[in-house]
Amino acid sequence: MTENKGFYKSFFSIYVALVLQNVITISVNLADNMMLGAYSETSLAGVAAVNQIQFVYQQILNALGDGLVIICSQYWGKKMVGPMKKIGASAMRLGLLVAVLLFLLVSVFPYQVVGIFTTDGPIIQEGVGYLNIIRFTYVFFAVTQLLLAALRSVEVVRIAFYLSIMTFFVNCGINYVLIYGRFGAPEMGAAGAAVGTLAARILECSILIYYMWKKETSLHMKWKDYLQFDRVLFRDYMKLTSPMLVVQSLWGINTALQTAILGHMTAAAIAANSAASTLFMLVKSTAVGAASTASIIIGKTVGTGKIDLAKRYSEKLQRVFLVIGVCSGILLFFIRVPVLSLYDLSASTKEMTNTFLIILSVICVGMSYQMPTNNGIIRGGGNTMFVVKMDLVSIWMIVIPLSLIMAFVVKASPAVVVCCLNADQIFKCVPAYLESHYGNWIKKLTREEKINL
Repeated sequence: MTENKGFYKSFFSIYVALVLQNVITISVNLADNMMLGAYSETSLAGVAAVNQIQFVYQQILNALGDGLVIICSQYWGKKMVGPMKKIGASAMRLGLLVAVLLFLLVSVFPYQVVGIFTTDGPIIQEGVGYLNIIRFTYVFFAVTQLLLAALRSVEVVRIAFYLSIMTFFVNCGINYVLIYGRFGAPEMGAAGAAVGTLAARILECSILIYYMWKKETSLHMKWKDYLQFDRVLFRDYMKLTSPMLVVQSLWGINTALQTAILGHMTAAAIAANSAASTLFMLVKSTAVGAASTASIIIGKTVGTGKIDLAKRYSEKLQRVFLVIGVCSGILLFFIRVPVLSLYDLSASTKEMTNTFLIILSVICVGMSYQMPTNNGIIRGGGNTMFVVKMDLVSIWMIVIPLSLIMAFVVKASPAVVVCCLNADQIFKCVPAYLESHYGNWIKKLTREEKINL
């Protein structure tokens, strides 16, 4: 009884903060979508196309951050702060490198990049106007995400929630003024939304750097710590993180391909998918928060050497995931109608969006179990290769080929294609269950004795 009480208290104290942070973060995108949907369906589609680039980039940063959290959580379980600082420095270097490379890519080839997702000229033009501003957020976003990951590894999560609230209000306020041209400001449409996002990213990054410098007491990260480099720790970090980079990148590309496939079927499908997927992502925050929390708890428990306890926690967590999945699916099904009423979309686009959301409300149940089990428990325990192999097979050998055939050979409806694109969220539940109950998913740190503390 004492163990259960301590477990659930630990889980929900982290989980609630992470879910609220994700909800507020996704609410920014939802507000953008609603404002742009009321302004122009073309603007909404253009921004949706560009946001696929942002989504792939975000998945890469998530992988770098998750790798940091997993390995540092084990060191945190042993109260070994020295290696954590060096790993944080390595993750930051990699994140900034990715940010700069992406900035250069979209600066040199803006029309070609947006053209991947649609052939509609006006949509591409709107997207490029948005991209020309949003590209300046990449460096700020990388710094923020990797600093927050470092804080998660020492169980500091509230600052992320507070930053998300601030970002929401700053972004929405500027969007309202600049998208529609209120209070004498110019009417900028999609470009106005980009300005709002850029301002919010700069502000949250600045506040977080100040917090790390003046207020944070667990890691005591200073500027000089980011100049450190430890070859052994870097190899350990990359050994753990590389498989996750593959998985997260492929998942991001898979999601971007969903927009590309639907966008080449019909222009209305881009707007419909943007509205549906943003609301889905909002509800999906419950599963994302569960995965992150499980990764922290399992990683810390494995780090202390309590393997049997980690396995008991795994069973408890999976029961929680099932409850979260059922509740999330029901929630998405019932809120879809009132949320859609806030969009100013054509009747056909709104009907397509409604169909997508009904499909996603079912998908949400399976996703809420398999994703936290795979990315939280199994990956948190150190076995990242299982998730890589499963995603390579499910996404690139089944989901993408099947979706392409259904879209361009069979000429199926967008709704059928959406079912195919998300089918892996259901059938990955079985291997996730089998591995978590019968597989060898706990991989302890093996080079600890080599580390120069």
